[in-house]
Amino acid sequence: MYDISRRGFMGAGAAFFAAAGMSAQGAEKKEKIQGFDERDAGKLEGKKWEPFSDKKVRVGIAGEGFCSFGSAFGYQTCPNVEVVACAELDAGKRKLLQERVKAQKAYASCEEMIKHGAEDKLDAIYVATDARSHIRLAIMALEHGINVTTAVPAFLGKDQLEFVPKLLDAVKRSGKIYMMNETTAFRPECYAMRKLYENGKFGAITYTEGEYFHPGGNDVDAAKNLPHDHFSYGAWRWGLPPQYYPTHSNGFYTCVTHKRFTEVTCTGVASLKFPYRAEAKNEYGNPYGSEYAMFKCEDGSAARMLVAWDNPGYGAEMGRIWGQKGCYVPEKGGYCGWFADEVKKDASYLKPQLAPGMDLGGHGGSHGYLTDDFVRAILLKDHKVCVDVIAALNMTLGGVYAHMSAMKGGETLKIPEVTL
Repeated sequence: MYDISRRGFMGAGAAFFAAAGMSAQGAEKKEKIQGFDERDAGKLEGKKWEPFSDKKVRVGIAGEGFCSFGSAFGYQTCPNVEVVACAELDAGKRKLLQERVKAQKAYASCEEMIKHGAEDKLDAIYVATDARSHIRLAIMALEHGINVTTAVPAFLGKDQLEFVPKLLDAVKRSGKIYMMNETTAFRPECYAMRKLYENGKFGAITYTEGEYFHPGGNDVDAAKNLPHDHFSYGAWRWGLPPQYYPTHSNGFYTCVTHKRFTEVTCTGVASLKFPYRAEAKNEYGNPYGSEYAMFKCEDGSAARMLVAWDNPGYGAEMGRIWGQKGCYVPEKGGYCGWFADEVKKDASYLKPQLAPGMDLGGHGGSHGYLTDDFVRAILLKDHKVCVDVIAALNMTLGGVYAHMSAMKGGETLKIPEVTL
């Protein structure tokens, strides 16, 4: 077990578009955004949705940004939610967000909304702000006695490692729920993998693959000489190390097994497309457009997790898993592996129906399921969210240490364990 104190983290630590920032310069969507256009949730279980509570969770939503992320997760269409408040830095976006989610109040910042949480009787907030602010705002919400879910990643890079023990402390002291909206968890293929794993079909896991290939992104627009903070508040995406945004790949292991990565060695490939990356002319000092990580895992298995911004012509969030009894290998256009036929025939491997009228959303129809998961956990004592604080931190930590490894020429690094 590694030191999870602040000293331990500080001693050890010394694309894009999947999470929107609260951008004062954010523009309306004009083109398809990878992930948000993947609205096919796959085949769903035939059994109709049944009400599970007559109560409503009073929710506040922070951040609309370039991707309209605050309104994209279906809170306004969930029958067990009342959207009480919203927050957005940009006045125009704030008005739009309020209209879309039908919020009773609108605040100029998430901090202001949290401070008025008691007055508004907020049960929960969804933080869809810039990545730098996720963990800070989550801690603030928990300290005010408010359940919280955030966009990904849980925190941004090695400079925020000091917040990790603070978040764990805030969850423990508050007794409230922390969740991260990692969309992988409710993609149809990952959902099936998780059920197969829980049913013991794989046996001991031997190997997992996950990949997040997101070519272009705002790098393309940077090449067109658009303002570099056009798509992200404070330009946090500008020069972002690929493995600082690792959850869409790492989730194919963590959201299946709920186990962690213990060691990593990572190869960084210098960007061939954008000089400000290749020459490390960015706040992160990052030269890489792609980072390819090999992990040792808690269960003794291996995992290969890839994040790439440079690769042209192909963009995907996909994963595969192998065990000693068989494998599950979803691919575009079909499935192969030992359990493909079983998954097709057995409805228990299919995602259940959501409430009538509730928006499934993008990223493989995962948005609505993450919202449903969070709401159920608040209302039902025996329901545990898939992406809790430990899973969220394990996914994010793996990527941060992967980038650190790449910057050290692929040196093998141990990854700290986090516990409550």
